[in-house]
Amino acid sequence: MRQSLTIIILAALLALLAVACLLYGSVDIPAQAVLDVVMGNSSGNVAWDIIVGQSRIPMIATAALAGAALSVSGLLLQTTFNNPLAGPSILGVSTGAGLGVAIVMLATGGTVSTLLGTTAGSYIATLLGALVGAALVLVILIAFAAIVKSNTMLLIVGILISYLASSVISLLNSVANEEGIHSYVTWGFGNFSGVSADQMPIYVIIIVMALVATTFMIKPLNALLLGTRYAENLGVNTHRTRNILLLITGVLTAVVTAFCGPIGFLGLVVPHVARFMTATSNHARLIPATILAGADVALLCTLISVNGAHGIIPINAITPIIGVPIIIYIIVNRKRINYFN
Repeated sequence: MRQSLTIIILAALLALLAVACLLYGSVDIPAQAVLDVVMGNSSGNVAWDIIVGQSRIPMIATAALAGAALSVSGLLLQTTFNNPLAGPSILGVSTGAGLGVAIVMLATGGTVSTLLGTTAGSYIATLLGALVGAALVLVILIAFAAIVKSNTMLLIVGILISYLASSVISLLNSVANEEGIHSYVTWGFGNFSGVSADQMPIYVIIIVMALVATTFMIKPLNALLLGTRYAENLGVNTHRTRNILLLITGVLTAVVTAFCGPIGFLGLVVPHVARFMTATSNHARLIPATILAGADVALLCTLISVNGAHGIIPINAITPIIGVPIIIYIIVNRKRINYFN
């Protein structure tokens, strides 16, 4: 009963936040005009039509899917490694994507973007750099997973990869020109408004397919809660399951990072919010709750970001304000909180 009520509440909150993001922003647009654009009609003002149809609606879809993807990634990692403080960035996938973008923006001095064109070329180069960097880290992790049998050791490998990628990024920053550094820093703030209507289909398809694949892993995930030995006694191939979960997590994290930048804290915090609200570790209920809660938190951050008094507030300036108190609570009360039972 509590789980079903939680799902209903989170779904209703998602609808309310989506409506709020449509109605409120840096430009004041009448509610009737917003409704006209949503219904496929013209509001009578070309600028309003563009803002609502080509900016706010794609931004809402981008934020909701990004929040869901990162949150589910965090849930999968926390269950896989039996660690409540595991998150998508812990395995270095986000940092790998950041390294790919750094190479495009910093090491080449914009040469790749120039060769591909101006605006479109710059976006394509950044996107490809992020995807290649994330994919490279994912390949390394899967290769190590075939050698390293311990989940803890694989987690350490991910942390080391993240540190190594961060070191290379710092080196690139030290030799890059001012324009490249500015572009990279801006990308690093995180942004849910960078996916246009034309780019939306590929973004939606990849994330939805990965989320659907997660639902097929419910039984192995629940078995992992009992421990590796118990899971193997139940017939679960833990090594193969771990690789599949890493693949799903890598895809979700890489796509969001490539399109939106390195969004922090959502994957680490939201799974705990979902567990607290549902009071269960059963992934059949936990995964839907995490998807909805992640979308809710991402839309809340988006709503806050576009209502700043001095312009748009970077997403990564908002997520720590929400996430840090929750993480501190988890650390302080860890002995009294048992998430994996």
